Amino acid sequence: MRVPPFVACLVGLPLGLAFCASVQAMTGDEAQLIEAINSYRSQAQRCASGGSLELPPLNSDTRLALSPEGTRDLQQAMTRAAYPMVNVQAISLSGPRDARAAMNVIEESFCQVVLDPQFVDIGVSQEGRDWRIVLARPLLSGRLGDWQTEGQKLLQEINAARGLPRQCGGQPFAAASPLSWNTTLAGVAATHTRAMANQNFFDHIDRDGRTPGDRAELAGYLYQQVGENIAAGRDTPRKVVDGWLASPGHCATLMNPAFRELGAAYAVDPKSDAGIYWTGLFGIAQ
Repeated sequence: MRVPPFVACLVGLPLGLAFCASVQAMTGDEAQLIEAINSYRSQAQRCASGGSLELPPLNSDTRLALSPEGTRDLQQAMTRAAYPMVNVQAISLSGPRDARAAMNVIEESFCQVVLDPQFVDIGVSQEGRDWRIVLARPLLSGRLGDWQTEGQKLLQEINAARGLPRQCGGQPFAAASPLSWNTTLAGVAATHTRAMANQNFFDHIDRDGRTPGDRAELAGYLYQQVGENIAAGRDTPRKVVDGWLASPGHCATLMNPAFRELGAAYAVDPKSDAGIYWTGLFGIAQ
């Protein structure tokens, strides 16, 4: 089948290019495209010359469902929509007849945008064969304590989640026993989180090529098994855990009954892409 021609463009602040601020009701195709984007993010992907980790789903936000047509600039559009954004990217497509066709274009031309871990929210609007996909990171809203305090809050949220049976993608998990706080794992998590924030990267492999297991072992944690969940752009422990539970791989790590201990931390760097980063390091000692 011949694929119809399309026109695509990317707009991002602070470029201030044309953008419309009118909010549209979401159609079935728009919801399907958000679902397709989140499904794409839920698996490790190759993109351009690199790749991405499994990422939590984006939250659908009607304030970001802005008309595909218009002449207002992006800054004005976000102000009028009352969305307290830090960073935003808008993808405009002209030509795709349905959500599947739009997703094909996104995978081919805009994978780096939809796989950017800093983005938290998404809005999609469609008028005929014109589409606009807006991805955004909001201002940090939570007043956070120090990293140990928030790490222990993350532990509480994780233990509450582990206390209930659940599906992680297609994999069922029974309720699991609560984890205990481990100061060695916490220190490892804090060091890696600060590295991600200060060095502006998002990965389980640090800039020295060390894995979570390498970092735990170097810190003196002799383990049978370790696992690591990381997050970016989410500003409370509850939001972090909600994102992990909605992501099959992260959820499976969180619910793994073998783990007995956790260390967790967050770090903030306003110069970084995502602003805030989190690490949860799970383990069972030898």
